[in-house]
Amino acid sequence: MSFHPIASSIIALIAGILILIFPRLLNYVVALYLIIIGIVGVLGHYHT
Repeated sequence: MSFHPIASSIIALIAGILILIFPRLLNYVVALYLIIIGIVGVLGHYHT
């Protein structure tokens, strides 16, 4: 499993804009990113 470069770019852009508008979202955005990357990594590891 891997994200397409365009999808990850759009997610990064939206996250950056939201952090600029709402600086308190930084912790949540980073936490969600780490959780999603961890889940994708674990699922990708078990599917091989």
